[in-house]
Amino acid sequence: MMTPPLDLRSDTITQPTAAMRQAIAQAPVGDDVLGDDPSVHALEERVAHLLGKEAAVFMPSGTMTNQVALRVHTEPGDEVILESQAHIYYYEGGAPAALAGVMSQLIAGDRGIFTAADLRAVLRPVDVHFPVTKLVCLENTHNRGGGRIFPLSEIQALAQVCQTHGLILHLDGARLWNACIATGISPQAYSAPFDTVSVCFSKGLGAPVGSALAGSVAQMQRARRFRKQYGGGMRQAGLLAAGALYALDHQYDRLQEDHDNARYCADILGSIEGFTANAQAVDTNIVIFETPGRDATAMAQALRDQGVWVNALGGQRLRAVTSLMVTRSQLGSLADRAAAALASLSPTVPVS
Repeated sequence: MMTPPLDLRSDTITQPTAAMRQAIAQAPVGDDVLGDDPSVHALEERVAHLLGKEAAVFMPSGTMTNQVALRVHTEPGDEVILESQAHIYYYEGGAPAALAGVMSQLIAGDRGIFTAADLRAVLRPVDVHFPVTKLVCLENTHNRGGGRIFPLSEIQALAQVCQTHGLILHLDGARLWNACIATGISPQAYSAPFDTVSVCFSKGLGAPVGSALAGSVAQMQRARRFRKQYGGGMRQAGLLAAGALYALDHQYDRLQEDHDNARYCADILGSIEGFTANAQAVDTNIVIFETPGRDATAMAQALRDQGVWVNALGGQRLRAVTSLMVTRSQLGSLADRAAAALASLSPTVPVS
């Protein structure tokens, strides 16, 4: 019998459990575009309460919640400030320019984190030659930063700069739940400095589909308009909302298992000569590791040939993500599989 693959590509590969499927099947539904889906109402109220905001809007994806937020807060030609590796800038298909018509001002952070001083350094004076800076976006945890947690103290300092300069602050909190579990800081406390917050249910929480955007009542009324424009108005969406509600009720606390498994994964990879990984740099459920002298894309294929599925990030960097689909016992085979992949691939890049 073929050994099943060890799928570490992303926490988006999670599949609903049998109990979640039952909750979905039994969910009361209505027409959400017409405003009468009780399961969607329940989820939106739950999320708004969790994040300490007045209202929330359920949407199909985190990309949509982020891009609707940009459109809610800006007009075409405005400027948005982002960390240079931010998901909104790096992985959302050029949507800030295509959908909101905004310019992106980038700050090169430290594994996704930048400071209040960094923000002050890029602020433009008011001048007709410059775009109007409207919005600052943070990401917590930071995907390309290796699941790094944005410290709350630094968020609060950035929020103070935004208040001083009349800027709006948005959080891409696709993995905010992971930051909360890892730090013990509540979602409401992490969300308090932000005008709007986006959260995702289909990553570590394990729901099949869905994200939510939270903010003031007026902001969410505007968000519904842009959700409709972007094609995100769904009908009996309560089936999806039920999966998200189940995940919040039953699969939130278990995120700590993913964090523990990620550090275990990093320990394994770091023990193999030819890989570099630092378990101390693993904040949550993402492991960034390197294969000095070997191209990341080629190494990802060599690992896949051994039944280990990861994503290449370019150069010699790769990413592994733990989730509810990955158990500690499954990770027990990682050392042998990774060593075999390494042995099959000769170095092609000079090791610095």
